[in-house]
Amino acid sequence: MSYKRVLTIQDISCVGQCSLTVALPILSACGVETCVLPSAVLSTHTGGFTGFTFRDLTDDMPGIADHWVKEGIRFDAIYTGYLGSPRQVAIVKDIMERTLVPGGLRIVDPAMADGGKLYTGFDEKHVECMKELCACADIILPNITEACFLTGTEYKEEGQDRAYAELLLEKLSELGKGVIILKGILDRPGAIGNAVHDPKTGNTEYYYTDLIEKKSHGTGDCYASAFTGALLRGAGEVKSAQIAADYVVRSIEATMDDPDHWYGVKFEKAIPWLEKSLEEIAGS
Repeated sequence: MSYKRVLTIQDISCVGQCSLTVALPILSACGVETCVLPSAVLSTHTGGFTGFTFRDLTDDMPGIADHWVKEGIRFDAIYTGYLGSPRQVAIVKDIMERTLVPGGLRIVDPAMADGGKLYTGFDEKHVECMKELCACADIILPNITEACFLTGTEYKEEGQDRAYAELLLEKLSELGKGVIILKGILDRPGAIGNAVHDPKTGNTEYYYTDLIEKKSHGTGDCYASAFTGALLRGAGEVKSAQIAADYVVRSIEATMDDPDHWYGVKFEKAIPWLEKSLEEIAGS
């Protein structure tokens, strides 16, 4: 397996264990060269903190991309997370067109909502722009809430069933032709599931882990980063989704004994497990 280079585009939340402060170490631990393009800089993430600072970096992004093009810098994959403004979607699409190698992967985590609500500062315009980005992606990784916003489906936290997940997958398939990783399915007691759906074949595979009754910020970023890292190390979409789900569980478990650590998960403690899992794949 050749040494891969990934660009991840998302914000820097200086405190809070999410976005780039999660993506950079996890992808690097997966053995992938990781380049970054910050979409914004926040003093903390927006979940549970008040009075946080926010610096929009939209105007800086085109010049950075121009320099990369001038230098002939190319990426095997571009993985996007939290984007700070709707304007950034067009910029990101342009960066994908100009800097991906032929056949390079567009991986989009439409990080904009959870628990039935959009994140602070986002509105319907942001949702519409995120639909455009998902439409051109090779892989998208929405959670249930994001899938509902992207498809105009009523959000249900209680009473989810397999038919509900399949409805969301069907509607998401109408956005584009990319593989869909639907996260956070609650159709089994005591378990949380993820679905990997390929619109080209119509095939869907589900994978479940134990549901840990602890609300944790940043787990979606941990999942998307571990998934991307595993994929670029040679695991397929299904295996990468399984590794990412198990990694998130171990990250949450590493945080359970610390009630003051409410703002994120101790993902660093689970990195040795992630590295071992990828070594086993390489050796199989």
